[in-house]
Amino acid sequence: MSVAIYLDYNATTPVDSRVVEKMLPYFTEHFGNPSSQGHMYGWAASAAIEQARIEVAKCIQAARPSEVTFTSGATEGINAALKGLAEACAHRGHHIVTVESEHSAVAKACQHLEQLGWSVTYLPVDSEGILDLDRLEDSLTDDTVLVSVMWANNETGVIQPIPEIAGMVRARGIPFMTDATQAVGKIPVSAEQVDILVCSGHKVYGPKGVGAMFVRGRVRCTPLIDGGGQEKGRRSGTHNVPGIVGMGEAFRLARLECEKDGKRLTALRDELENTLRQSGIEVRVNGAGANRLPQTSSVSFPHLEVERLLMSIRGLAVGTGSACGSGSRKPSRVLSAMGIPADMARRTLRISLGRHTTKQDVAHASEILIKAMRELSAKAA
Repeated sequence: MSVAIYLDYNATTPVDSRVVEKMLPYFTEHFGNPSSQGHMYGWAASAAIEQARIEVAKCIQAARPSEVTFTSGATEGINAALKGLAEACAHRGHHIVTVESEHSAVAKACQHLEQLGWSVTYLPVDSEGILDLDRLEDSLTDDTVLVSVMWANNETGVIQPIPEIAGMVRARGIPFMTDATQAVGKIPVSAEQVDILVCSGHKVYGPKGVGAMFVRGRVRCTPLIDGGGQEKGRRSGTHNVPGIVGMGEAFRLARLECEKDGKRLTALRDELENTLRQSGIEVRVNGAGANRLPQTSSVSFPHLEVERLLMSIRGLAVGTGSACGSGSRKPSRVLSAMGIPADMARRTLRISLGRHTTKQDVAHASEILIKAMRELSAKAA
């Protein structure tokens, strides 16, 4: 079986060989439980975790590594932050503000809180996927205890004006949270601009099953998981030491290589989009007028059935939206929030490039896509 060209890096990334090398000793030689502080095996594991914490803090520009808590991934971090802060701040208010185009983890955690009596405002975005700052300001009340806006969208790559949003929200004394899962390692991200930041290892060439949550010291979140009191009581459970070590190394590499990778991937993304536009078949790049992640393209085909297109491009591994929402026949929440009709949203591919994508890959992928587009267009004529 021939290997498909992988263009679904927003769903997950392959673990970098340098990350694997860093992890391996913690499966065998340094296998100790970091909570075992009476012998060298526990000390070695504990020291490795703290070094990984430092690397994550450096990558997200957090001044205090102690404010970084390791989790099982971004979904856990999102739930821990939203539900934990809601419980801790229930005496102050019962209102949360978020955005219609957020990841499903945020949307469903908010829906859960609504069932418990919380009020949630879901702000709209414009046709490019950008939040209206005036609408945000109007939504804030004395009852608002949290605002959550993702840094960069997982489907379109659209980047929100986080510094401006954070400044507005925090000036009102309201904690500001961001899901930076897709942004970290691809563009510069600073936790110093926010109060809560959530990210994941497997989007940055690290292992699956590990993530991190930055919570500024003055912000209180009731722990989502009770138990042995690991992570200073913020997240109990035996540490996934190899995973945490791998995440630390992945974030160290991302910090060093982000700028170089970003320039290269922006050029490749633009080349891919321009080639598709020049094919003679109508295509629409969603969010093209906004600031976007370097490697993400959300491309709609107004006159083609995307299911048939996927059947014709078996040599490409691409996505149809958020991998966390796979299996759903519903149109993308993100594209719907941007005002894209349901039938158009269902005719959309998410193409995301990565560290291992070459110029040759993009050229070959363009050829495969255009050939399939023309064949399907001719059949439809």
